Amino acid sequence: MSVVEELLRTESDGSISFGNHHLDKKSKLEDYEFQGDIYKVKTFREITKLEKNGMLVYESVPGTSVSNLKSSDRGVSFSVEGDSDAQITLEMDDDTEYDVAINGQKSGSVKTNLGGKLSLSVVLDSGKQVEVSITRGA
Repeated sequence: MSVVEELLRTESDGSISFGNHHLDKKSKLEDYEFQGDIYKVKTFREITKLEKNGMLVYESVPGTSVSNLKSSDRGVSFSVEGDSDAQITLEMDDDTEYDVAINGQKSGSVKTNLGGKLSLSVVLDSGKQVEVSITRGA
């Protein structure tokens, strides 16, 4: 995977890719329509943030590049790449437990707070993507 030069794009499989963790200067793209929703992305080496209809979808510190983000009522999955380990925050359902898998290996369960925020850390090596899958617990 590489950075998303256009900052946000729709993939042929119905997912979206966004972010460019190589940028030295903050860049943003607003009013991107995807499946009837309006998206906004802000990205550079220090932070990547994606919003849908004004609400947080994804945020990473430091910045990352994300490919093939898919979400459903069961959870979310994506591939992420960055130059160093990242703290990722996702907007999920309030007060709900989710199972987290990194590169196909279950790494535990995380419960969202009353605001629906789910935070996780991902170990990243420059140039290598990591598969993340978060699914609603049974």
